Amino acid sequence: MDALELLRSRQSAVKLGEPAPTGEALQALLESAARAPDHGRLQPWRVILIEGEARRDLGAVLAEALARRNPQADEQSLAREREKALRAPLVMVVATRCDHSARIPVVEQIVSAGCAAHGIMLAAFAQGLGALWRTGEPAYDDGVKSALGIDPDDQIIGFIYVGTDLGGAGPRPRRASEEFAQHWAGKATKPTDP
Repeated sequence: MDALELLRSRQSAVKLGEPAPTGEALQALLESAARAPDHGRLQPWRVILIEGEARRDLGAVLAEALARRNPQADEQSLAREREKALRAPLVMVVATRCDHSARIPVVEQIVSAGCAAHGIMLAAFAQGLGALWRTGEPAYDDGVKSALGIDPDDQIIGFIYVGTDLGGAGPRPRRASEEFAQHWAGKATKPTDP
């Protein structure tokens, strides 16, 4: 698949299963993250790999965080939260590692981490794997961050679930470029549609 076709056709998986990527396939995901745009060459991200039984531990962390945020959460809600960690055989947590003393603005470091996550998504799709990027309340929960060894000032960019794409609903329609792109001809004019 050529690069443009990859960019135009990439989609998130709906349902994932075994096996998890290993060896060269996993290395390709990580190398793709490493190629993210990186102003100042700070590499302001890291990737935490969670697989096997460690996913159950992650599920327990997610359920504990939900119970802390919502003491009225019933057992069914807590069970659903635990199951999130089992959506795929591999969970890749992409988190920032921002250098607040650097001359590079923190927002640029966060965007760079997002590009690293997108690189993982693209590399998964290019290899015929399925991937799904999620955040939700756990991504912003200090207890979850602490359990994963992420500093309170850093951010979880996403939980990227990776495995074999088991299919499901087809791709959702994409917005036409005319809906989000405009031409600007200078300060004397307003942007116009392409």
